[in-house]
Amino acid sequence: MPVQAHAEEFRSPGHGPEAATGVLLSHGFTGSPKAMRPFAEHLTAEGFGVAVPRLPGHGTHWREANKTTWQDWYAVLDNELERLRKEHDQVFLAGLSMGGCLVLRMAEEHGADVSGVVLVNPSVQTDDKRLAVLPVLQRVLPSFPGIANDIKKPGVDEGAYDRMPLRALYQLSLLWKITRDDLAKVTQPLLMFRSTVDHVVEPSSGRTVLARISSRDVTETLLEDSYHVATLDNDAPRIFADSTAFIRRITADA
Repeated sequence: MPVQAHAEEFRSPGHGPEAATGVLLSHGFTGSPKAMRPFAEHLTAEGFGVAVPRLPGHGTHWREANKTTWQDWYAVLDNELERLRKEHDQVFLAGLSMGGCLVLRMAEEHGADVSGVVLVNPSVQTDDKRLAVLPVLQRVLPSFPGIANDIKKPGVDEGAYDRMPLRALYQLSLLWKITRDDLAKVTQPLLMFRSTVDHVVEPSSGRTVLARISSRDVTETLLEDSYHVATLDNDAPRIFADSTAFIRRITADA
């Protein structure tokens, strides 16, 4: 199925001294690289090597997502990390929503190969009791109404699906559990941005991450002027600037 024009992947090798550092960015559930493109372009302008892959089943049609598993999404990021590790001295991970869950899983699995983690409204669980029936529901119902464009800034479209594919959502729930169970394995420096008003991911996700990780270098920044897709919202410049400062501090310490 053709990839939507806005969903194209983005990569840059970096330039200058900062090219020794690579940053892998992951978009969220039903979204596409579009949500991370301004973030990636900022990091590119700062000189870092950057990669924003498109997760399988995303950026095409929501029915395609129902044909994928969380392992498919993870494998794409895992392969990208392997490439970045060969091309850069250090690699940082950044993820939005489900992308945050995926990069946490990568941090759990790859240890010292990951120099630091940046999370934007990470999703590792839900408080919605209706999803208790998801294992059965996903077998008989293909989709729910979508969750796209939770953005405070007027006129911004993240280009996500207008339907929520339930088989893919079930796969996300499996990813949540395995990631939560191993959060103590996360020891890398971590910077987390969390919107005070988020209509997609409940505050419990961020609290769970902070309570269970083993990282000693942890910063949580609250975003007062953005909703869920904060990388495209009013607080995006702060996310970009603070993340750049975080990466530079960690690389300097190393």
